Amino acid sequence: MARIDIKQLEAFIHVADLSSFRKAATALDTTQPNISARIAALEARLDRKLMDRDAGSVRLTPAGKLLLGKARGVIDALDDLMVTAGAHGLFEDKLRLGVTEMIAHSWLGDYLSALRDRFPNLMVDLTVDLSTTLSSALFDHSIDLALQNGPFDRQTSGGIDLGGYPHVWVAADGLGIGQDALTIEALTRHPIITHARQTLPFQQLEKHLTTNANARLVPSTSLSACLRMTIEGLGIACLPHSMVADDIDAGRLMLLRYPWVPDDLSFMARFHKERAPYVIRRAAELAGEISTR
Repeated sequence: MARIDIKQLEAFIHVADLSSFRKAATALDTTQPNISARIAALEARLDRKLMDRDAGSVRLTPAGKLLLGKARGVIDALDDLMVTAGAHGLFEDKLRLGVTEMIAHSWLGDYLSALRDRFPNLMVDLTVDLSTTLSSALFDHSIDLALQNGPFDRQTSGGIDLGGYPHVWVAADGLGIGQDALTIEALTRHPIITHARQTLPFQQLEKHLTTNANARLVPSTSLSACLRMTIEGLGIACLPHSMVADDIDAGRLMLLRYPWVPDDLSFMARFHKERAPYVIRRAAELAGEISTR
């Protein structure tokens, strides 16, 4: 007797979660016809219609709603079996991971190494972007896990604190600023290189400098570009310390003494807990462990 295939259940769950055969195919790294075939085979095996497709939309039938939780339970039980057996190499999923540039420039390498050690056959599809863009992707289900900084307009059911990252003022030694404490007048004699306009640090910095007509803010969506411009002496920068620490140690940048900085960047690993299989939950936990180090 033919049994239900795990891939059929995965296709059913993904289509139900994403309300789209196309998005399910992308998430499972296959084609839309394959997803349709798996759903059709599952419906034939169960002798139940699980989904209705109408003008591009997908809706679960009463039978589909009833069986969706059971299908998740089967997948969770299989994951638990592999974890209990210590067979992490059997996890061959694709993790669609989104991170901000700050993480990409600090501990992303250590994190990806830890993921590879834990799940040697896991494929990571990496996106590096602004936190606001990652939030949209997370709620559009284009990514599974976002390592990003707040504030967040929408809350997720799954979240692990990744800690806070303080800002510092830095400049190239060639600017000749020196080690004395800076006044706001001295600070604004140079262009100030910092985060993109739509970010909280930029907004706080802009508000702080409103009383000084000479302030010249140079926002960028690329923190790596900010860092490069600062090293080349094109201005003063206000950036997360974790991004500039190596350049300070190497003498390419110097810390400046100015009595105000924007709030720390507060990071979280965010995911949809009610839909997340073991791999996503464990990947979020690993992010917490690596960030703590």
